[in-house]
Amino acid sequence: MPFLVARLARLLRVRLPGWRLPLAVAVFVFLTSWAAMALVEPAETGIAAPGTYWWYFVVTAATVGYGDVYPASTAGRVVGAYVIVGGIVTLTLLFTQLSAALQTVRGKRLRGLVGLDLTDHVVLLGYTPGRTSRIVAELTAEGGTPLVLCATDDVPEDPLPERLDVQFVRGDLASADVMARANAAHARTAVVDVGDDNEALAVALAVTHANRDVHLVVALRDLGRLETLRYVHPDVQAVQWHMPFLLTEEANDPGIAQVYSDLMTSGGHGNTYSTRVPGDFAQRTFGDCQTWFGRTFGATVLALRTEGRLVVSPAWDTPVPAGATLYYVAGRRIEPARLRGAR
Repeated sequence: MPFLVARLARLLRVRLPGWRLPLAVAVFVFLTSWAAMALVEPAETGIAAPGTYWWYFVVTAATVGYGDVYPASTAGRVVGAYVIVGGIVTLTLLFTQLSAALQTVRGKRLRGLVGLDLTDHVVLLGYTPGRTSRIVAELTAEGGTPLVLCATDDVPEDPLPERLDVQFVRGDLASADVMARANAAHARTAVVDVGDDNEALAVALAVTHANRDVHLVVALRDLGRLETLRYVHPDVQAVQWHMPFLLTEEANDPGIAQVYSDLMTSGGHGNTYSTRVPGDFAQRTFGDCQTWFGRTFGATVLALRTEGRLVVSPAWDTPVPAGATLYYVAGRRIEPARLRGAR
């Protein structure tokens, strides 16, 4: 029967690619079987009536066979068998085309060629084996935020196919096409982690052109390029390339890179210090220390070390024995003498 359909298509000079072929087979079988049924089946069965035959054709071709309408003659049953075979062929062609279509879509997704319909998501631009996997794991650790990984054409397929929560886009990272397919215009955050600082500047420019309100985070090898980046995006945040953990923290918590920078810079508004607890120190729990340091010096206690064990932000009822070390943030170092006998 497919041979007959192909011959008919060739005679009529009709091209039947894709979805047209199953339709053509169904129409051909319907018309020929209807004509044959009208010729061989007794009129009193009413099976060839226009209002009845379409129903008989559908349930028979689908091999459902309700039995409410059926041929009475042997020739009519032969025609019915022809309809069943035609239905099986049609369904086979239909499922083949459907499978091919699904494979095509899946292939395009794996190759990063499909445009994405996302909003309030994170776009990660750049791929480095190993490093990017760790960054993706950190960015998605809390869940809930869609992530799009954009890589250059050097990465032929999705490098993280096992991550169903990560979408993939491939192409020139500084191109409008990649920005459109990653839907950067509706992204919440864009993280640029590429091969060198010049490329980072070009990609940052493309992101800013697509979305001026995006929270932009860029990994730089030379933080001196930050001022140049701020010509492109005045609120851009930059981190050292060799500190990927800070890249993800800034992406998840905007502004935290500035906090770290201030803490690690001598002469900043808040510096980190440590002090040993004297024997006559009156504050005996971490909560007492936190309250007293805050009220007395405007300082914040971050961590406690006792017997070689460091605990960051311990519970407020944690004991603070004499000789323990407190780590705190303050505008300047607190002299140890001011802790003695303090109440």
